Amino acid sequence: METVLRWGLLSAGLISHDFATALRSLPRSEHQIAAVAARDLGRAQDFARRHEIPKSYGSYEELMKDPDVDVVYVAPQHPQHLGAVLQCLAAGKPVLCEKPLGVTTAEVREMVAAARARGLFLMEAIWTRFFPAAEELRALLSQGILGEVRLVRVDFGIELEQFLDRSTDWAQAGGGLLDLGIYCIQYISMVAGGRRPEKIHAVGLLHAKGVDDTVTTVLQYPGGLQASFSCSITTKLSNSFTVFGSKGEAEIPPFMHCPTELVVNGKSTQFPLPKVADTEKFNFSNSIGMVYEAQHVRQCLLQGLKESPVMPLAESELLADILEEARRQIGLRFLQDRA
Repeated sequence: METVLRWGLLSAGLISHDFATALRSLPRSEHQIAAVAARDLGRAQDFARRHEIPKSYGSYEELMKDPDVDVVYVAPQHPQHLGAVLQCLAAGKPVLCEKPLGVTTAEVREMVAAARARGLFLMEAIWTRFFPAAEELRALLSQGILGEVRLVRVDFGIELEQFLDRSTDWAQAGGGLLDLGIYCIQYISMVAGGRRPEKIHAVGLLHAKGVDDTVTTVLQYPGGLQASFSCSITTKLSNSFTVFGSKGEAEIPPFMHCPTELVVNGKSTQFPLPKVADTEKFNFSNSIGMVYEAQHVRQCLLQGLKESPVMPLAESELLADILEEARRQIGLRFLQDRA
């Protein structure tokens, strides 16, 4: 692969806008956007003009065939991830797919199997893991600074429908677990070293529109580690992440999904975001931090890796499995769930 990584963006939605804006802040000698595709050509063309992208397509298939695209960023609605990722892989394109990678465990396993069979890179875009604050937390955990880790707590609750109409759309696999819970469980799994919990217990309230509204999940891991997370699309929660160990505690304060601060035993360390021009506007908080995952993908591809060592595919399968079990326990099924 050449030094410059040429991106193709699958979707011209809000998150794609933020990803494109973040990418354009990086050196053009390392990252360029070669093309964007949307189901509506006019939307793709408008997006391309706004972000100075040379090519725009009115179908995903056209972008997948473009020889100038080195890697595809897949960011349509949750239920469309499976088909889009499989098509990209079939076309020989490495993929960075927005979270959740799939609606169900079966979908995630199908995508992972396809990537491995074709020897292509695939990563779930859990951007949180690549923020410097999260990297520092992993480092101090590996150094044993907190001693034996005994308890993890994470909360993420916002009035999500104010920002995303689809958050309460059952047909689009809306609800708190897949949109917000994924952030919580990935932190817990990160602390647990990607191990599978021994016990999972979830309780939840369903929204009037059929999706999960507010859910609390408790997990027990081998060795005694306990963890819990709550997520809500109607109630504002602490939106923080805390690890308690035998020698102290570490906290990532709000908003833990795009962290710029780490507090260890009461001492705060700030991790400022990259600077961006005042003229650049984002749809979501701290979206300039998407540069961290983009840079990681480039490094993986330059090294010839087929998956990320920070966000490995086996862990994406595990996260999907845990979220699916939580849904099962609260009585929530989507169209994608198999009998």
